[in-house]
Amino acid sequence: MQMPHPIPYQGSKRNIASKILRYFPADIETLIEPFAGSAAITLAAASNNICKKYWLNDLNKPLMDLWKIIINQPEIIGKQYEDVWSNQFDEYPKQYYNRIRDEFNTSGRPDFFLFLLVRCVKASVRYNANGEFNQSPDNRRRGTKPKTMKEMIFGASHLLRDKTTTTSKNYRDILEKVQADDLVYMDPPYQGVCRNRDTRYITGVQYCEFIEVLKKLNHRKIRYIVSYDGRVGNKIYGKTLPDELHLTHIEINAGRSTQATLLGRQDSTIESLYLSPTLKNELTKAPCLRRYTPKEQMDLLEMVL
Repeated sequence: MQMPHPIPYQGSKRNIASKILRYFPADIETLIEPFAGSAAITLAAASNNICKKYWLNDLNKPLMDLWKIIINQPEIIGKQYEDVWSNQFDEYPKQYYNRIRDEFNTSGRPDFFLFLLVRCVKASVRYNANGEFNQSPDNRRRGTKPKTMKEMIFGASHLLRDKTTTTSKNYRDILEKVQADDLVYMDPPYQGVCRNRDTRYITGVQYCEFIEVLKKLNHRKIRYIVSYDGRVGNKIYGKTLPDELHLTHIEINAGRSTQATLLGRQDSTIESLYLSPTLKNELTKAPCLRRYTPKEQMDLLEMVL
């Protein structure tokens, strides 16, 4: 089955999800994503039946309202999306998009948000200082067709229904409730300094605050994985996590970057992955990591060590 991804998000870990899953421990009660976004890792884990339960959280409430209806009422959001998508042909497309965007910023309607996500430039979410969605439309395309979108919506619902919790809270509140048999995957909106605002998000995550939160997780011996910084060629994005956290830093090749392709270069995108001390110790001590052949297991352990 093709992996369902109803919500497009720039920066989604969809293309490297299978590589990230290699670092999952054998027994997970609940997989928790405090910065859910497109939920690429949760969907990948669910499609492989790795975890018993899932917890999707994001401070972006309209996004979590959208996830809630996708998971629990796929037939409703599928029909609503079809109506919104089809109506764009009744008037000038850009004018229609701008009208839907204005109405979404007032109402927060999930179907409007889904339409904006599939029609905006590069599936790249942008917000103004007032927290309003302000990304422009991509005038070269009209977004995912309803038939395809319904397949993605029903596929995601099939994987997550009856075993997924959705919330819209501060990530710190979520992490306080994590238990030892859970696994936390975090892909936060990073900032190079403690005060600069990132317009990709309604609110950012302060670097210095995030470090303190990770220290507390280490003290509680919580298993977690963090996607944070990365690089394309010699250009580094985001500030690396400090050595004092004693994390295991792994680099994952995400393939040739879109920008490099446009410029005729060969630069690849390298994503950073950080394993918590507790998770690293568990992986290296495990006699057999499930889902892999003996050779793959040995390669994984060598990479972690």
